[in-house]
Amino acid sequence: MQGGVRKLTRIIAHRQVVGFRSYCTDRVVVDVGQPTSASHPQLLKDGELTPGISSEEYILRRKKLLELLPEKSLAIIAAAPVKMMTDVVPYTFRQDADYLYITGCQQPGGVADVIWQGQMAGVDSALDTFKADKAYPMRKLHEILPDMVRGSSKLFHNVQTATATYMELEAFKKLAYCNNVRDLAVYTHQLRWIKSPAELKLMKESASIACQALLLTMLHSKTYPFEGMLAAKVEYECKIRGAQRMGFNPVVGGSNGSIIHYSRNDQRIKHGDLVLMDVGCELHGYVSDLTRTWPPCGSFSSAQEELYELILETNKHCVELCKPGASIRQIHNHSVEMLQKGLKELGILRDVGSSSYHKLNPTSIGHYLGMDIHDCSMVSFDCPLKPGVVITIEPGVYIPSSFNGPERYRGIGIRIEDEVLITETGYEDTSTLDELSSILSIVASHKSQ
Repeated sequence: MQGGVRKLTRIIAHRQVVGFRSYCTDRVVVDVGQPTSASHPQLLKDGELTPGISSEEYILRRKKLLELLPEKSLAIIAAAPVKMMTDVVPYTFRQDADYLYITGCQQPGGVADVIWQGQMAGVDSALDTFKADKAYPMRKLHEILPDMVRGSSKLFHNVQTATATYMELEAFKKLAYCNNVRDLAVYTHQLRWIKSPAELKLMKESASIACQALLLTMLHSKTYPFEGMLAAKVEYECKIRGAQRMGFNPVVGGSNGSIIHYSRNDQRIKHGDLVLMDVGCELHGYVSDLTRTWPPCGSFSSAQEELYELILETNKHCVELCKPGASIRQIHNHSVEMLQKGLKELGILRDVGSSSYHKLNPTSIGHYLGMDIHDCSMVSFDCPLKPGVVITIEPGVYIPSSFNGPERYRGIGIRIEDEVLITETGYEDTSTLDELSSILSIVASHKSQ
């Protein structure tokens, strides 16, 4: 709801930062449109604006954003819009990550930093709950904002959620015409890249929920060999443990496991097929992301086991490479070397430099993780990792049924994905499950209730 505005004025050789302002439409005294420590003491402690994150942390984030912005610039951040399934039925609302990170406001319909069109919270709530320095009713927007835009040499806004509320202003159009409007994500992603202790606590809890849910779904898979049932099971287990939603539609590939990010989830799982399951849940704005591949029948075929061991070994080696100073690009290049060598030894690739490799694994070894699944996309994979950054390590192989290679491997898809926190001394794997051998023995003998 609040955001960053930085204007430079000269007062006795000192720079003066103009603070955060917000605009709102409705006046609500008690219900601010989202949980508070007063309305939901089971979710929030005193001093928290959102579960696990204090008001002070949100204020600090805005101060850090101000420090990053160039002098005499203005920043505007809009909330995510409400998307409709039909003319009267909306999709479940999810707040834009940048907007939530800066404001703590979980409500739709807002424009933050210099504007906030809150549909639930009013002027008093903007000041008291969200800690805006100033708050105005929306009718004041066209009186105040144009002068602020005209007084700025550059304007930064959230391109993904930009709204005509401010883009149709003549002052905005003039800055845009002069090529002085930029994407604010360059700065917000830089801030979001390194997680605070409070954020890491939520991410570990989110990973723990997903791990428990996936393990229970694996045990469920022999008795209920349907992709849709397993997708429903993992979602239920995540939500019953406190997750608000899934981080993405679960990938449950039986015979379709070789299709990357397959998500139809409408097939029966045949005896002897592997299940590749990529899942993640969202807990108070922070997501998890992990993948496991297993045979519901309780045992691998020899071809499946050979490929699984290659992917597992690659996963372990790449996790060991995670440390400050390394980069996702470096780790990716190492994974390519390992997989090419292993696939050649199995006779799947004719030579290490074969172009066919990219048909079997066209994806990166991992990505940043946080408030979004593919978090902080403005931060390069070449950037040296730092303590507090969370990434995924997810080697895989996806052999099409039509692949011109040994028939015994055709149609097999395997991925093993872990979440890894970069620490001062190396790494911490936050998504470890039990050894697969022990899980398979339980799967083979398990009878779901």
